[in-house]
Amino acid sequence: MYRVLMPVDANEDRALKQAEYVTSLPEASESVEVYLLFVFTEDSDDLPKEFEKFKTASRIGSIRRAQERIEEAGIEVTILENSGDTEADILKEADTYDVDSIVLGGRKRSPVGKALFGSTTQGVILNSDRPVVVTGGGE
Repeated sequence: MYRVLMPVDANEDRALKQAEYVTSLPEASESVEVYLLFVFTEDSDDLPKEFEKFKTASRIGSIRRAQERIEEAGIEVTILENSGDTEADILKEADTYDVDSIVLGGRKRSPVGKALFGSTTQGVILNSDRPVVVTGGGE
């Protein structure tokens, strides 16, 4: 089984581009397993305590859309969530689930900004010992 870690942020277009890449892998429905990861950052810590029980990755639109697209292709999906430092959490989950690759969603950048990836993407690329794929960012 080829295991893919797919960290997803709140952008649905990026998540769908990542899902399209994963579903296009050879023999994906028979040989690919996907771990969808959403990392709650300190920005999401502002929720009142009574809403904490609703703070789950499966309630995030981008996770739901990506999960639907991947499952439609007959690929097994596991939803993961974490809280804290996005880059460190991505690398930790990649090790925990011993994934074969990491599929990140790219963002549109200005011509100057295209010379560098975003800080999280760049950090994962530089610090991972696994192949990292960066997909397009959608519209």
